[in-house]
Amino acid sequence: MEIHKVLIAVVLSLFVLVAWNFVFPPAPPPDRTPVDDPSVERRVDIDEDRVHRSPYDEFVPRDTGAFEAVEGQQVVVETPLYRATFNSSGGVLEHFDLRQFRQTLDPDAPSIDLITPRSLINGPMGISWNRIPTWLEGEWSFEGEDLVLGSGEENSLTFTGRIEGIEIVRVLTFLADTYEMRENVQVTNTTGSTISGELANILATPAFADDRFNPTRVAYFDQTGLSHEKDKQLREGFVHQNGLKWGGIGNHYFLLAFVPETARAPTLRAHLENEIYQIAVSENLYLNPNETATLANTYYIGPKDREYLRDAPAELVRAIHYGWFNVVSKPLIISLNYFHGLTGNYGWAILILTLIIKILFWPLAQKSYKSMNQLKKLQPMMTKIREKYKDDRQKMNEEMMRLYKTYKVNPAGGCLPILVQIPVFIALYQGLMGAVELRHAAFIYYLPFTDIIWLADLSAKDPFYITPVVMGATMFLQQKMAPAPGDPLQAKIMLFLPLVFIFIFISFPAGLVLYWLTNNVLSIGQQWWVLRSAGNKPLVKAEQKNGDAPEQKNEVKSVSKEKPQKASSGVKPGKRKRKK
Repeated sequence: MEIHKVLIAVVLSLFVLVAWNFVFPPAPPPDRTPVDDPSVERRVDIDEDRVHRSPYDEFVPRDTGAFEAVEGQQVVVETPLYRATFNSSGGVLEHFDLRQFRQTLDPDAPSIDLITPRSLINGPMGISWNRIPTWLEGEWSFEGEDLVLGSGEENSLTFTGRIEGIEIVRVLTFLADTYEMRENVQVTNTTGSTISGELANILATPAFADDRFNPTRVAYFDQTGLSHEKDKQLREGFVHQNGLKWGGIGNHYFLLAFVPETARAPTLRAHLENEIYQIAVSENLYLNPNETATLANTYYIGPKDREYLRDAPAELVRAIHYGWFNVVSKPLIISLNYFHGLTGNYGWAILILTLIIKILFWPLAQKSYKSMNQLKKLQPMMTKIREKYKDDRQKMNEEMMRLYKTYKVNPAGGCLPILVQIPVFIALYQGLMGAVELRHAAFIYYLPFTDIIWLADLSAKDPFYITPVVMGATMFLQQKMAPAPGDPLQAKIMLFLPLVFIFIFISFPAGLVLYWLTNNVLSIGQQWWVLRSAGNKPLVKAEQKNGDAPEQKNEVKSVSKEKPQKASSGVKPGKRKRKK
């Protein structure tokens, strides 16, 4: 197999892997059951023997006391990380502004609001009872006032509601230095008879951004790991009941998640309607007269930042996932953050990380370039063999293999080391595409010698397409330094590939293009060094180096007919005959 065919196969395989990952992102097939239609049945009757009570649940008699409903009003909670606006009627979340994240690069741009007015009808952070929205159908009172928390502080709000014979008391606790909100819910049967029903906590939001490289999806985590659901399934309705640990709505950068801290088997329902993503995590309760069930939950609303997620309950940090090569991507992004801590610039951090990866793979690349250099020297002899046996392809391949054996050249030696590096390339590619750290992270803010904004956001494309074009030029230069394909069609394909990659990368985030461009420049430098070190050293035949057997010498003799030995050993054929 010729080196050019292998090289083409490797490059095309890499292209297919990169393109396929974003056109068809992987989604592990979860166990699914048909979703219930809320319009068909609102109540759920539970057999007491089938209820699995949690150690978090305390079933005790409770004096409900006097209750006075009040009209809904806005309640604001401010911390150094966010500004949350709740409605006192049920504790529904109306706004959640992230103080450290802006919608655009403009310093005066509004902050990112993960809850918009469009999603309010779905009741984000609301509670439903038997599929009835308590914030609309119930009566609520409120205890507390607007909160302003400084670093290290925490405080709570209390919402009390009544609906269909039960009383719901929600205590939401806010911590200033995290995006977690802790919830304690007490559900009390205020009637004289037993009550069974389904209590559900709801999250809802529209798509965070209209970006095919950064789609909004429903995610959940259970005993089998992390799973995502596609929009098509969500429009039909999705239910998951097997060992749910948490459910959420998110994209590469942000996450709205609900963690039920219970030993029961909670049910996740998810739906996409009117371009609003909604999830509901529910538990079945069975209450005797004046009996109270207490449940503890955690909400997380904020960025997919490892610093804040690593201490969250139920392995919520697993929401950070970079795709097929996640196990490789995570340490690469952790390293990237480390270098950012040293340089203060994610662009320089990418350059340093790329250099270190190149150093680690230096021996493999060195072997690859040496093999390509040897093949380049064999080109004249290979050309003559192709011309002589152009009508007999089998004989041509036999002579080619004999030529490779004679000079101990591996035709695939230039590509096999590259195959080992492909997983690392794709892993870093996926990591840079999905890292919230690169959002609005600048490298070179202004185009040199101008006041024109250039690489001010490494998560966005290069506005002037400079880096993709330069990257394509470096690919073209690499091809010129490699041995030319003998097949004219292959040569045309190889020349066309840089244009294909420019077209692909032209809309990719600048951080990813910067990595690829840097890797190409370092590869060109290493390839030039190999060529310079090799110089005009002649190829060494296998017989001269290892004392081949007579059978192998015959193969050498066969090849020598096609190319005088002067090209490889500097000894004239006539002189060799006189020695024999």
